[in-house]
Amino acid sequence: MAFAPVLGISGSPIRNSNTDRAVRHVLEHTGLSTEFIKLSELTMEPCRACLGCKETNVCVVRDDARPLAEKFRHAKAFVLGAFTPYSSLDARSKMFMERMYCLRHQTGLNRGKLGCAVITTACPPGVEGLPPAADTAAKQIAFWMMEEGMVNLGSIIALGNVPCIKCGHGDECEMSGVKMLHGPDATVKSVGVNVFEQNATLVEAAANLGRQIGLRVEADLALALLMPSAPSRSTLAPHTDLVRP
Repeated sequence: MAFAPVLGISGSPIRNSNTDRAVRHVLEHTGLSTEFIKLSELTMEPCRACLGCKETNVCVVRDDARPLAEKFRHAKAFVLGAFTPYSSLDARSKMFMERMYCLRHQTGLNRGKLGCAVITTACPPGVEGLPPAADTAAKQIAFWMMEEGMVNLGSIIALGNVPCIKCGHGDECEMSGVKMLHGPDATVKSVGVNVFEQNATLVEAAANLGRQIGLRVEADLALALLMPSAPSRSTLAPHTDLVRP
């Protein structure tokens, strides 16, 4: 079975969401064979912490995370797209990260893998009185990569949309996220809808991230052909934060 060298993984459950499209945009600019995976379309449960994988590096839970782990094991790079419900990393993205734990034991199969993150948040970054939702999620992913010995190429943060803009009660509901995030006089109409493609800076940042992935993966593959026993350049590269628009 042929495995794509670059995986795009989205934790968003919304069909064709901003998160999905941003991840796909990064993939399109790698110039490599890629695969997009939407976690909400898979059947997965959280890690059981049973250590059943400690000798084989294969999870004993027979759900869709097993073949996903095999794809992730063979990938040279990945893009993880996440969002920030309750000002933290979404459950599906966190579950994905935990289920890749099976690749860690004794062999460190994730070491040297290139990775980056796309974080979509309805909570505007840097606003006094609001939680640093996007930074919290980005750091959770970054620390996971650090603990696994992966190479963090950075992250981009995109403004998403609070669900209240489409529930039908966003203007009058006492619990409306529209007013919580944008003030008591804010309305669904005044807040509007954030669309990834309408932010030229973010679009270019995502494209640049994809190009960086492509260059790094191609360099590693070329080095492997020339020097089969040499360590991957990825294992030696420091963390760089490419874009923080």
